[in-house]
Amino acid sequence: MEKLENKIRTLRADFPIIKNSGYAYLDNAATTQKPVQVLEAEREYYEKRNANPFRGVYDLSEAATEAYERARARTAAFIHAGKAEEIVFTRNASESLNLIAYSYGLSCLKPGDELVVSVMEHHSNFLPWKMVAERTGATLRQLKCAPDGEITQEHLAEVLNEHTRLVALTQTSNIFGRVNDLRSIARQVHAVGAVLVADGAQSVPHMPVDVQSLDVDFLVFSGHKMLAPMGIGVLYGKYELLEKMPPFLSGGEMIETVHWDSVRYASVPHKFEAGTVNAGGAVALAAAMDYIEGVGFDVIHAQEQRLTALAMEEMRDTPGISIIGSENPREHMGIITFLVEGVHPHDVASILSAEGICVRAGHHCAQPLMDHLGIFSTTRASFYFYNTEEEVRRFTDTLRTIRRQMGYGE
Repeated sequence: MEKLENKIRTLRADFPIIKNSGYAYLDNAATTQKPVQVLEAEREYYEKRNANPFRGVYDLSEAATEAYERARARTAAFIHAGKAEEIVFTRNASESLNLIAYSYGLSCLKPGDELVVSVMEHHSNFLPWKMVAERTGATLRQLKCAPDGEITQEHLAEVLNEHTRLVALTQTSNIFGRVNDLRSIARQVHAVGAVLVADGAQSVPHMPVDVQSLDVDFLVFSGHKMLAPMGIGVLYGKYELLEKMPPFLSGGEMIETVHWDSVRYASVPHKFEAGTVNAGGAVALAAAMDYIEGVGFDVIHAQEQRLTALAMEEMRDTPGISIIGSENPREHMGIITFLVEGVHPHDVASILSAEGICVRAGHHCAQPLMDHLGIFSTTRASFYFYNTEEEVRRFTDTLRTIRRQMGYGE
């Protein structure tokens, strides 16, 4: 334990906001803080290699192209994709999901087909499929979950049939923090001839993800939730699917040739990356992956589990606090969503903010799940490896203060 604490203390020095602000930053499911190594990687790119990738035969442009494609290869290795060409860079997970919806969904689905979306999805993995269903005449079906967030084989079997063409599901819920068994889910989905779209925004930063072993057809995630800058996201897709899909956006660099009466698009993945790319963001994302692997998923997991268990134990000892989801800290992946009896979640977050503690309040872009649970709004604390026991105790001590301030005893 002491060895882990010493390592975390050393790592915290890499994060300027954490080191200098005094905040207890517990909103990591929304976005993470950035270490100096990632910030320096992006700055170094713009200081030493900045040019428009793919568009020049001079040395600087070729260096920019090489840096960008090296970041693509690094990303493929990080999630164990079969080839670098299966990685498409986007702005974020939302854009990645929209790319799949517009390019694959609109071109492949028709009336009579069915799309299955879990009730626990972030709006980013629900609204695109609702749009696809409305435009194609396909039927949108809901995959329910248990109160603790579990999706069982029986739940899935209830909605899968010969008409199912696509299933959209998060690997880790941003409300429950529960990890879905994508490998077994993919087997069920493929057995009826459908494809599986996985949202990895809350999983890829926290656990090893092997897309080939999981056998997902698509997986998306955002750089900003894993130490990288905002504005860089990833779409992984099986090559044979990407190859058949039409471009999502049109413009520069996504074509081979353009004439007045004919167009030939570029090969995968470039046909999906129209316009000037975010090369600096891709380079910084690669640096973030290097940093995460340097820390080690074993350390990340151990620290998150330790803090989650401590927080949940302290919260259970405070009357009037209800934790959403499983009672087992190991099934929360560093995410604790909760209610304080008699206190609006926004008031909880505001009081915590006054003490320098950063949490999220609201529906967390998961209103269908809130409806399913019969809840309007919640507060959420979410941990990453750089958080500490002292920050957790500041958080739980303030929750007890909130109870007293709102007229409740200990």
